[in-house]
Amino acid sequence: MQRVTELFYKFLGLIMVLLLAAMVVMVFGNVLLRYGFNSGIVVSEELSRYCFVWLTFVGAVLTFREHSHMGIESLVQRFGRRGRLTCMALSNIIIMGSSAIFFWGAVMQFDINATMFAPVTGLSLAWVYGIGLFTGAACFLISALRLIQVLIGRISDEEIARFVGEDGQIAEVV
Repeated sequence: MQRVTELFYKFLGLIMVLLLAAMVVMVFGNVLLRYGFNSGIVVSEELSRYCFVWLTFVGAVLTFREHSHMGIESLVQRFGRRGRLTCMALSNIIIMGSSAIFFWGAVMQFDINATMFAPVTGLSLAWVYGIGLFTGAACFLISALRLIQVLIGRISDEEIARFVGEDGQIAEVV
């Protein structure tokens, strides 16, 4: 199961690379065409914006998985193991609630977006903003799994160190 999970996150990383490469090619190509040939590809402006939306939301999932979002590490670092676990559990509960609200909002917005179309490509906006469904569900699941690990006592010192912001160093905690 761990191997499948790692492959999934590598796949998400590959998607991010492809989205960024597509954005670079479209924007740079349009700049060259505008300044060199006084023309441009209108579709590339729209698609690069949509790639940016997807890149942001897929990146949010990967960043969340790696504990790379901003946190109040200076406060949590002062706690012992029990305090850190309590903060980790509370944090995951709050994130689960926020992710559930985000997911539900994306579900509620989906029908509206499905009936709206992009002006240039004619692409249904459900394809563009539907990424909110994935992001909300993925962050909820990651938080739920972390919360279960905390509650059953199967959280490693490395995981706690990443949560606290002590990357690469495992501190002796009382």
